[in-house]
Amino acid sequence: MRFAFSAEQRQFGTSLDDLLSDVDVESAARRWAAGEHEPGLKLWWRLAEIGVPALAVPEHRDGLGAGAVDVALAFERLGYHGVPGPWVDTAAVLPALLDDELLAGVAAGETLASLRWDPHVPYALDADVADTRIAVEDGTLRVFTPGRRLSSVAQARRLFGSTVGDAIATCADTGRAFDWGVLATSAQLLGAGRWLLERSVEYARQRRQYGRAIGEYQAIKHLLADVATRLELAEPLLYGAAVAMAAGGKNVENLGRGHLARDVSAAKVAAADAAYLAARTGLQVHGAIGYTAEHPLGRWLATVRALAGAWGTQAFHRRRVLGAVTAGRRSR
Repeated sequence: MRFAFSAEQRQFGTSLDDLLSDVDVESAARRWAAGEHEPGLKLWWRLAEIGVPALAVPEHRDGLGAGAVDVALAFERLGYHGVPGPWVDTAAVLPALLDDELLAGVAAGETLASLRWDPHVPYALDADVADTRIAVEDGTLRVFTPGRRLSSVAQARRLFGSTVGDAIATCADTGRAFDWGVLATSAQLLGAGRWLLERSVEYARQRRQYGRAIGEYQAIKHLLADVATRLELAEPLLYGAAVAMAAGGKNVENLGRGHLARDVSAAKVAAADAAYLAARTGLQVHGAIGYTAEHPLGRWLATVRALAGAWGTQAFHRRRVLGAVTAGRRSR
């Protein structure tokens, strides 16, 4: 199977980059971490103007009804620019969980959601600013009340404990909704990894030691080349999973039922490993300056660590991939 972005998708990605490059996302993220939500919400509304939260919302709920590839593309750009907020919960997972009039608010950028989904999402992200708070228990959706704020390795990811309340709805396919969360998080990781690689390459070209830019040394070149390779290998897994999601989990070449859980888990493992390597390498290239609170690198290192464990740990997703592969072998 060959895959390429359409002209419209490339233009959409460029529009996202242009918008997010013209605003101070770094400042908005730092203020979001401090509990000052206004700049982050203004950014949310600007992204709503070009349809980002409306992508996965069906058309009969005033959304765009776009496919998983478009959603993955958008979340990769959100990850690259480090946009704060409960984007995965609101714009990727919630439209797959329920078909309700509140989705019109999501599409308009007026409704933010926070989800709790034991055991893989035990704490509610940004529950203090969310309008909709839902705990998923098997196929039942329940409201929850946010509790105290908990510490997080990434300060802009504000996590809260919660108390689960009454049931409000049911979902016939929570597994698919969960995979939407995995796919969107994988895309964020890929975007974050690319940001780290680009900043590391830029720094290696500027920083000089012994009269030469450090990027001219073979050791640095090899480190950065390894990161570039891992990110390039993760990309087709991400968009392959998005294509499978858009096809309803069926093999797009009509070779029988596909393995959607396998595909999205493989994408998460590859994207998280690549982003983590980009973070480690970025720290090696930057040296001690990368540890300082003033340098943006530290926020990205923490973000990658947090996202790597979000919507299922690496161990969980490796088990899912292994289980799908071994089950396929037994069925032959």
